[in-house]
Amino acid sequence: MKPWEPRPLPEALPDGEEILWRGGPLLAPLAVHVFHVRKAAVYFAVLLLWFGASTYADEGSLAGAVVAAMWVVPLALAAIGILGLFAYLVRRTTTYTITSRRIILQYGVAFPMTLNLPFKHIGAASLRLYRDGSGDVPVVLTGGVKIAYPILWPHARPWHLRRPEPMLRVVADGRRVAEILARAIVSRPAEGVDSPQGATTPDLPRTSSAAA
Repeated sequence: MKPWEPRPLPEALPDGEEILWRGGPLLAPLAVHVFHVRKAAVYFAVLLLWFGASTYADEGSLAGAVVAAMWVVPLALAAIGILGLFAYLVRRTTTYTITSRRIILQYGVAFPMTLNLPFKHIGAASLRLYRDGSGDVPVVLTGGVKIAYPILWPHARPWHLRRPEPMLRVVADGRRVAEILARAIVSRPAEGVDSPQGATTPDLPRTSSAAA
């Protein structure tokens, strides 16, 4: 399996803009928290036990129970394998970049896309930490900016369908990434860039913890 490498930026940054951080989603947390590989494994394990137990209760044959339950195994392997493959492809094709002026999302397995989120359109952000230190960093868009949820997925905050929130998903050392983003956004007005009408200093980071 090839190591993850960041995608090159689609064009050179303007003068005065610098890269503060680049990264991407971690493979194992992506598979667990986004593609729910662990939940799928538990589901098929329960299904296997249920078929085996029900067959044994009906026939009283341990061999028959094992044979009846084994048909679940190839289905489980196929489903988990597909989910794991999707996670790997998303990991391989995704690069998040934080510059001194914006967030750049590069993603897309079949159709590569680049999404630029200038800080002037970011009103708030938050941080969700997992036990392994990885984290999700969603941002709230302001000024009437709205991006369709299907275009963003899986780089969107779950269940926020009416007002989709772009998100850096399961990045390593999530707290540090959120702090880098917070400092960059807060320092933006000092660089002589006017804040959008009605915008306030982003609320970064609002932190919560979640099980791995």
